Parts: sequence; C-alpha cells; structure tokens
Amino acid sequence: MTTQTTTAVAPEVLSATGSAAAPARQRRRFLARGPKEADAPDRGIVSAADWHRRSVKASLRPAHILLLVLLVIAGLGPLLWLMKSAITPTQDTLTNPMALFPNGADWSTLSTAWNDPSVGIGQQFLNTLWVATGSWGVQLLVATTGGYALAILRPKYGKIVNGLVLGTLFVPAVVLLVPLYLVVLHPPLLQTSLLNTFWAVWLPAGANAFNILLVTRFFNSLPREIFEAARTDGAGPFRLFWSIVLPMSKPILGVVSVFAIINAWKDYLWPSLVLHDPVVQPLSVRLPLIQSQIQLDVFLAALAISTIIPILLFLVFQGMFLRSAGLGGAVKG
Repeated sequence: MTTQTTTAVAPEVLSATGSAAAPARQRRRFLARGPKEADAPDRGIVSAADWHRRSVKASLRPAHILLLVLLVIAGLGPLLWLMKSAITPTQDTLTNPMALFPNGADWSTLSTAWNDPSVGIGQQFLNTLWVATGSWGVQLLVATTGGYALAILRPKYGKIVNGLVLGTLFVPAVVLLVPLYLVVLHPPLLQTSLLNTFWAVWLPAGANAFNILLVTRFFNSLPREIFEAARTDGAGPFRLFWSIVLPMSKPILGVVSVFAIINAWKDYLWPSLVLHDPVVQPLSVRLPLIQSQIQLDVFLAALAISTIIPILLFLVFQGMFLRSAGLGGAVKG
C-alpha cells in the first residue's frame, strides 16, 4: 500500500512562479519577502525588497524630501507670503517683498481692514457668508433630490432627463448671463425684482448640472439590496431618502458642499451683475472696487481675511477627500 503525499501550494506562489512545479529557489525567494509584501495587492515603482538596499535609500530619500519641499513651497508659499504681507507696512512690502518683517510687524492693518469705514469688509464678510451658505443649501437640495430621483426612483423618463441635464454642461455659462439676468429682473409668478437680494445669487446656483450628475453617479453605486429591504419594511420614498440614502452619502455630500461653498466664495461675475448695492455685496465684488482707494498693506490684510473660510473649510473636509466612503458592513454576506 503506497501513501501519496500532496503538497499544498499557496495561490500567491502559483501566481508568482507560474506553476506549482517551479524551481524551489524561486519559491523560497518569494516566501522570503514576508507576509506583508507577499499579500500586497499592488506594487509601486520600487518594491519593498529594493527599499532595503542602501543604494536605493540613499538616492530616493533625498529625492522625496526635495519633492516634498517643492510641493510645500508651491502650495503654501503664496498663502504664507500673503499672511506675512498682511501685517507688513506697505513700504517694506514694496522695497523688500521677500524679507521677513524688516521693520517689524504692523498688526493694526487687520483691524483697519475690518473696521475702517473706507474699507469696511466686516459687512462684506458677513454678506459672503450668507451668499455661500444660501448657495450651498440650494445646490445641496437640488443635487440630492435630483440624484435621488434619477438614481433611486428611476422613472421611465429618467434617461431623457439625465441626457438633458448632461447637455447643459456643453452650454457656455456666458451665453446664459442675459436670459438669466432677465429672469432675475422679472421673475415669473412674482411681482418684484430679485436684484440686490441674496435670492438673485442663491436660486441660479441651484442649476448646477455637474453636482446633479456627480450625486447621481454616487447614488448609483450604493447597494440596492438596502433599498429593497427598506421598502419591504414599509419605508416610503421620503423615509428612504432621509433615513437611508442621505446617511450613506456623507462623502459625496461633503464633496458637493466644498465645491458649492468655494465657488460661491470666489464668484465675481454674477454677483457683480445682480448685487449693485454695497450693503449686500460679497468680498469677491467689494475688494476689487476698493483696491485703488486704500493702502497696499490694508488691501492685503483684507485679502488675508477673505481666505480664512476656504482654509478652514479645507481643514474640516480634507478627510472626506482622502478617505474613501466606508460602506463596509452596510450589507452582510
């Protein structure tokens, strides 16, 4: 009676060597890499085994450090220079723009930019907050409800609507300025004009086809088993939208929120057309108008103040860009 011995070969060895009968030396070399590298699904330009070589470390680490320094200079350099120039006297900025406080810092420029009646960006800063908040709310409402209807409810005419929304992306925004201005000037069903009101900026901001398509694409990737289970438990369309879809869509809601607020914060053309009254003008419209009327240091201080919200917004939502959507555990099995 003969005993037959069967040797189990790991799938990783099969994939690395090409067959179970590969030379023993290749198998030992593959298994010697360790479990972390053997189980790694992807491999970069330089493998983990090459990183253990002194020559590779000596050449690549300085390159990584140099690249990191260049990225920091290119990304943070202009912003840091603006922050430095905001508290530097005008003469020092003009004579030595790259010097670090040659004659000391002047912190009074910040208070002048905020409180001086000739500048008065305090009111414009609040106006910008209102414009950004309202635009964010309208865009989020339209994008989520439109994406929910096209991706989850899926009506018979959904493909037609989706194609029409996609077609609006090919229409230049400049072409829509005149008809959109006439609609704001004489809005249908209303007896008053929307000029010099925040509604003139909020309502047109909702017609953003990019956000609708972005949210629709994300909703299409959600597991439909959850929706079927919720419908089986008696959840209606509104309950399904509010209690199931929105809690699972926090990553895309964060992305749309950042896009909406940043675009509203920096938009100049449309607010300058519909907001003529300085009392309701945002910073993007007010700052270019007062540039020639104030000192350079005060103007730079006003610019520095206007960057506070975008910086805070990035710090809050950076995790949503760097972290993928955690839907694991939503569906078992």
